[in-house]
Amino acid sequence: MTGHPSLLFSLTALAVAVSSVSTGASTTNYEDDCHLTQINVPVILDESTVRLQSPEFTADDASEPGVMCGIECQRKLPEARPAELERLLSYETIYENGTRIFTKIKLEGVTGLRNKTSSVVCKTGQLKRRKRQVYGMDGRFVITDKHFTTNYPFAASVKLSTGCSGILVSPRHVLTSAHCVHNGQVYLKGTKRLRVGIMKLRSKRRGGRQQGGRRRGEKRREDEGDVATEGQLLKRVKDNRRKRKNRFGRDTDSDQSRQPVFRWTRVKLTQVPTGWTRRAGKEVSADYDYALLELKRPHKMKFMELGVVPVVKDIPAGRIHFSSFDNDQLGKVVYRFCSVSEESSDLMYQHCDAQKGSSGAGVYVRLRDQVGQGKWKRKVIGVFSGHQWVDVDGIQKDYNVAVRITPSKYAQICHWIHGDASQCKQA
Repeated sequence: MTGHPSLLFSLTALAVAVSSVSTGASTTNYEDDCHLTQINVPVILDESTVRLQSPEFTADDASEPGVMCGIECQRKLPEARPAELERLLSYETIYENGTRIFTKIKLEGVTGLRNKTSSVVCKTGQLKRRKRQVYGMDGRFVITDKHFTTNYPFAASVKLSTGCSGILVSPRHVLTSAHCVHNGQVYLKGTKRLRVGIMKLRSKRRGGRQQGGRRRGEKRREDEGDVATEGQLLKRVKDNRRKRKNRFGRDTDSDQSRQPVFRWTRVKLTQVPTGWTRRAGKEVSADYDYALLELKRPHKMKFMELGVVPVVKDIPAGRIHFSSFDNDQLGKVVYRFCSVSEESSDLMYQHCDAQKGSSGAGVYVRLRDQVGQGKWKRKVIGVFSGHQWVDVDGIQKDYNVAVRITPSKYAQICHWIHGDASQCKQA
């Protein structure tokens, strides 16, 4: 999980990176050739609820899971039967007043949950013509430009008061890692008064609008699907070579009074799948290292939709993206993209550089509405769990791991968000 200093970049001093990624466009052309299609998912229904004892908030911090059964280990395990899936997907809800509820669920339409049917469609022959792909420059981009940090897609990334990151997935909901709120046995101390920080522009004056006015044309671009894109981010890096500086070396258009700050919102309730909680004599399962937080009030920011991509390597270069608030870059959004090196039905191994604080970030893919045209469509397909030790044939190896959103997990998270099965039949 350790980031390499030579690969840590800032938008104010990133010119060296442009030679490695020739243009913003060149990093996205591969994704231009593919688009996402919808797939059917099972339906989750609440079967019964039981009120539990008030929770204990005694765990110290959001430590990452220990040695886990990784992809190699999972290949030896039998596929979970519907009854076992129902147990794993049953969940616990904890409210801000301390009320704790266990909900047993029922799954409908579970046949073929783990099939490898692709949700990605690409131009015929495009992958074959592009054998000489550069599989990404695995580095972190520290975003210092307020235009990017306060606009979609980067502004959809949030910070938790427990020290983790998260992703906005509805007007009131944040998806994050389960270990950011619960260690598998008890809740973290910080979960009792959990807050979520959203990056917004500082008000010009007391009582003024938090976000301030938008640039000309910005609202129109947001309606079209993008305000600040990853490609624009890399292009800005190149432009910064030529950007005029004043004699003190500062940007001439900087305005410290309008720099982004966190706006904190209390969490109303937290939901964690039973699959995350530790059973007697067993370790927690990294497959279910995710949780959903409901905010006390709407955040009024553009959020990122959930999606399911059964095989990320169907996407050219197997590229994923995510942004987070790494501890070594306090108060700054850190963006990266990289390739998935190996994947299973529930996990993705990748080489994205990350530091503590990045756990819980939403892992997303970026494809067009239609092949080669249409709006960019971003879908959250996983949650970054962090650096983990994995058992590989009895030998412990370390990887950066993301938890995949499977059809059944999608159904669960969608159910948590909407509470209406009719809105959760397709991903």
